[in-house]
Amino acid sequence: MRLLITGGAGFVGSRLARTLLSRGQINGQTISQLVLCDQFPAAPDLAADPRVVVHTGTLLSQCAELAHSHFDGVFHLASAVSGECEADFDLGLRSNIDSTRVLLDMLRAQTAAGAAPARFVFSSSVAVFGPDDAVPMPELVSDTTLPTPQTSYGMHKHICEHMVADYTRKGYIDGRSARLMTVAVRPGKPNGAASSFFSGIIREPLAGEKSVCPVSADVSHPLTSPRATVEGLITVFECSRQAYGGRTALNLPAINVTVGEMLQALENVAGRHVRERVVFERDETIAGIVARWPKGSVSPRANALGLFAEKSFEDIIRQYIADCQASPHAQEALKGLAP
Repeated sequence: MRLLITGGAGFVGSRLARTLLSRGQINGQTISQLVLCDQFPAAPDLAADPRVVVHTGTLLSQCAELAHSHFDGVFHLASAVSGECEADFDLGLRSNIDSTRVLLDMLRAQTAAGAAPARFVFSSSVAVFGPDDAVPMPELVSDTTLPTPQTSYGMHKHICEHMVADYTRKGYIDGRSARLMTVAVRPGKPNGAASSFFSGIIREPLAGEKSVCPVSADVSHPLTSPRATVEGLITVFECSRQAYGGRTALNLPAINVTVGEMLQALENVAGRHVRERVVFERDETIAGIVARWPKGSVSPRANALGLFAEKSFEDIIRQYIADCQASPHAQEALKGLAP
């Protein structure tokens, strides 16, 4: 089994790669090669694995070289994030729409040459949902809620969902789209996503640093852990077409939680002195984007596949702490735990 992960050096991509390499197989087949494609170099431990091949550069620039390879499966995670797409319209189109089209056509050519259609998992997003005057957004978005995205990023994800569905309908790929909920807690520095603060208000206080929350405490949003996200992507890859249930995207599970509840969970796990490092300073741009996102979600199709959210946000924080403690390079991330 030869697999490709686009965005393979990113947070979710790296974690997915490590999980797959640790398992050594997917869907009952041995993983002989794992190709990681990203704008940034892969982590040293991944690059050192003899089963791993690293391609560094934009996906658009790499597809011509990747076309000479045969892939049995693809996890398409590469994407420009929400804040970047709002700030640079052309960047978003290139990174999200153009690159996906080129990647799908690469796999289409592979099938035309006689290969079996590659299994293709596209990481869509909760950002496909948004309010619309004609179609009010429900309190909890479901698999069957009509997507009416209100950001360029969300629109790109929705467009790509339909491309994956149509290439599947034509038999060029065996495509499945999974809508990722916001993943927390992400390690490292903040990125350009408008949702970055959902991790920042946990990560920075645990590191002993002040964190600014740009929205009010009553803002509610569906959140998920890195572990549950990776488990969801692999399960969607491995399930049968019948079990997946059609060609439309499904929601991955999440906890529906307010910012205030997140901070209470932080206090419960790490103490009041850590929670008090978070201050509220409203950012109208970020608050405006977040206001057009779902307040919560449900995921009946994913639940039918055996996928469920973590039991509490405290559990998600404890996962992050355990991950940092297990890494010799992440001890600084927890220096704020000491009173």
